[in-house]
Amino acid sequence: MKRAGALAFGFALLASFTSLAFPAQAYEIQELDDKSIIGDFVIGPAKAEVVVEPGTQKTLNIIVTNRMGDERVFNLSVEDFTGSRNAEEPVVLLGDERGPYSLKDYLSFAEKSFVLKHGQRATIPVTISIPVDSEPGGRYGSVLVTTTSKPAEGETVGATTGGATIVSRIGALFFVRIPGVVAEDGELQSFTVASDKKFFLDGPVPFHLLYENNGSVYLNPYGEITIKNMLGETVGGLKVEPWFAMPDSLRLREVSWDRDFLLGRYTAEAKINRGYGDIIDEASVTFWVVPIKLVLSVFVGLLLLLLIIRFIGSRFEFRRK
Repeated sequence: MKRAGALAFGFALLASFTSLAFPAQAYEIQELDDKSIIGDFVIGPAKAEVVVEPGTQKTLNIIVTNRMGDERVFNLSVEDFTGSRNAEEPVVLLGDERGPYSLKDYLSFAEKSFVLKHGQRATIPVTISIPVDSEPGGRYGSVLVTTTSKPAEGETVGATTGGATIVSRIGALFFVRIPGVVAEDGELQSFTVASDKKFFLDGPVPFHLLYENNGSVYLNPYGEITIKNMLGETVGGLKVEPWFAMPDSLRLREVSWDRDFLLGRYTAEAKINRGYGDIIDEASVTFWVVPIKLVLSVFVGLLLLLLIIRFIGSRFEFRRK
């Protein structure tokens, strides 16, 4: 009886260790056909948008793929994020702080840690639960996935041999909209050629679209850019896909235009939908493209032609009959 009790205790202890080491069973694990070693891990989608009514919940999936080359433990956590007045910084993760539109307490998942072998991917259901008394507007949070590299064999973390751990972290951004009356207030602030350049030797020509959101919810502006030559003819265009702008923030979007042959003065006209109310902001900018190599080639060709004509004229006399 004593031996049977010891065996039962051992099996229970082993089971507890197994559940601690391999909680990935809480998630669906799949083997990849392509097991190439890339040296990283990826998650998707990078951005998720969803509308959730107060007092209800919705579940979205994120997928984590291990391409590190070895087995790894992955950890999940949640942080709020906010916008920035630095136009080149789309979002700012807030760590332990709560954002003005916090989603931190409303995101949950089955396990905070899981194990993936190389060439495996896990599907992680993330549940969004909105309290019944929540006010209309936006809530923003990020599900962060982290993993820690292992020191090389024979190295000790922090030792003089140089062994050290490297923590890799990737986040999936969650944009949650709670229906109701909200303050939507955004506008295209400027449309310029990057670095305010006016002359180019060739393409591509980069454009900057600066959008400001002064409202209480995130917005997705979008639109198009039309390129016309000096005769007013349309010679090209660009579709500007939606890009998000957080409340009380500036957001910069860069797009580029190019074609096989560019020469002369061009005008770019932008029409950007603010992302609400079907309001369109319009702006334009002009620039020149002067391919110096082509111009020099033409100049040298003309110069040679003139020299040849002059040489022939000085060596031969043409008389009328």
